[in-house]
Amino acid sequence: MATKRIGVLALQGDFEAHIKAVATTGCEGFEVRSVQELATADALILPGGESTTMGYLLKRFGLDVAIRAFDKPIWGTCAGMILLASRITEGEKRGGQPLLGLIDIGVARNAFGRQIDSFEADLDSPLGRVRGVFIRAPYVSEWGPDVEPLARYEDKVVLVRQGNLLASAFHPELTDDTTLLRAFLESI
Repeated sequence: MATKRIGVLALQGDFEAHIKAVATTGCEGFEVRSVQELATADALILPGGESTTMGYLLKRFGLDVAIRAFDKPIWGTCAGMILLASRITEGEKRGGQPLLGLIDIGVARNAFGRQIDSFEADLDSPLGRVRGVFIRAPYVSEWGPDVEPLARYEDKVVLVRQGNLLASAFHPELTDDTTLLRAFLESI
């Protein structure tokens, strides 16, 4: 059986941490910067970073249209969750934030405070107990009927799934915990 090829959007943000985490599972992680590279992926990870910048770059390189047509598993972490969302409902609502609109969720941007307020937490989910790093993280403030909330931090939803799409408000790739990554890879 061929090795699974996991593309990681590499326009901005900490894509290298995801590629390293993917490598620990025996799959091949590689950088995606073009529509042609995306076409070779079995799944896609949208990393953390600056969601507005990433959104504008997606449009500039035509990747927004290609990702919307990408009928394979996608996982967005932090800024990637924002990009996958259908709407921004709370927090920083800078005009023109490009969204892919693939998951029927509304997100609150930078909902846990500034960079100095970053923290780590263990979260229980049906996919297993996961460790996440929250850095200027969003949370899911509303969701549609096809969205399954999978984990909460305090009273806030921070992990959701809709079909073969997964979104986390936190960064598991910055820990040694591959529970969530392995669950995502099983969806391929």
